[in-house]
Amino acid sequence: MLTVLSAYFLFQFLSGGAAKTLSKAKATPAGSFKMAYFEMDSVEVNFELVKELKDELLKKEQGIEQEMQKMANNMQERYNYYQQQANTGLMNQSQSDAAGRELRNLDEQMKNRKQALDAEYGDFVMRRQNEIKAKIEEYLREYNSASSYTYIVSYEPGLFYFKDTAYNITADLVKGLNERYKPAAKK
Repeated sequence: MLTVLSAYFLFQFLSGGAAKTLSKAKATPAGSFKMAYFEMDSVEVNFELVKELKDELLKKEQGIEQEMQKMANNMQERYNYYQQQANTGLMNQSQSDAAGRELRNLDEQMKNRKQALDAEYGDFVMRRQNEIKAKIEEYLREYNSASSYTYIVSYEPGLFYFKDTAYNITADLVKGLNERYKPAAKK
């Protein structure tokens, strides 16, 4: 569920805000207007940094699941222990009350930890999405210094009803982003 949710947020964030409208580096003469676009889904599939982010998210999700499962198992073991004690008559009323408080505390700790892990995960996703968005915007600014487009937008099906593929810069964008990203990864 976290994977689907994070993929949705990643797609919405990057396609919705990550370069919908980037101003160009040079001023365009009055009356001149050129627009280019890129396929955001292709960037998501082919940009190495996005692939890396997806792998990181999967690992984080698995870590969260493992930690929560460990806590749930611990709580279940305590419950089973107290249940066995109660069934054999080894617990008096005050011990039973203390066991109930302990189980409620464990449950509350588990909920609080889940909430904290989810918040950390959300912050991580947002930071990494902003990093990717910044890299795309930075590259497009430099790319556009020679191209003089008035706008460069990300294409989403259903948003535009016509597109001239002559102005599709997706291949250039993915190639340029990956060329820039590889040296940074080797540091």
